[in-house]
Amino acid sequence: MEDVASSRRLRALITNDDGIDSPGLWALAAAVRDAGLEVVVAAPHIDASGVGASVHSVRDDDGVRVHARTIPGLDDVPAFAVEGHPAYIVYAAGRGWLSPVPDVVVSGINLGANVGRSVLHSGTVGAALTAGLQGWHGLAVSLDSGWVPPRAPHWEAATGFVPEVLDLLLTRDPGTVLSLNAPDVEPAALRELREAQLAEFGNAQVVVEHREGDVHGTLVSSLRDVTEEPAADSDIALLAAGHATLTELRTVTAVPGVLGRVEAAGRR
Repeated sequence: MEDVASSRRLRALITNDDGIDSPGLWALAAAVRDAGLEVVVAAPHIDASGVGASVHSVRDDDGVRVHARTIPGLDDVPAFAVEGHPAYIVYAAGRGWLSPVPDVVVSGINLGANVGRSVLHSGTVGAALTAGLQGWHGLAVSLDSGWVPPRAPHWEAATGFVPEVLDLLLTRDPGTVLSLNAPDVEPAALRELREAQLAEFGNAQVVVEHREGDVHGTLVSSLRDVTEEPAADSDIALLAAGHATLTELRTVTAVPGVLGRVEAAGRR
């Protein structure tokens, strides 16, 4: 198990999918720096929510543009706005852009919970999973702020758990990815951190309607509340009960034996 004192000297890349101008990103960068890690910030130049692990970027003849930025209250922290999705930023960091490369990628704080199996679609989680593919530790951090963004999110409800969760993460094998969600409440109102299972769905389901109009019509998306009761040990249920939640995520892996299962099915 890695010594916590030595882990404090590790290098952290802070990113998100809400964009470089998100106060949640700034709060997370400050929390990770205050936990003792060396910090560099690189985030999309505009909002990139819902892009999953996309490595899309805006390219011209000169490549992908990177803009130096200054994070409020973190004048000493290198920061960049990148014209690409969060997973692209993480991928680029390990393919020659950043030196030294990060030991850990911390992504967030996302404005809105990332829960259930729908975390597949989250750019915040996609960045953390891409870190795992690079052989680094990954942590996605999200705030359960509801569908209507609050005027003053309680970022500290999430950042208060960052030192503890980083210590836990950095004792695990490289490639480990964790997802931390916190209710959007005053820290004094938080209940203890709980390990959570992924709910079957997310907080809501997207419903798509095909409306006639131009030649091919228009697809209009809307959100519908999930009517199924979540399991008591799921991230959705525990967040609703006031707990911060922690879930270990696995990235894409192969499942062996597919031909054997096909042959066995054919002999039935």
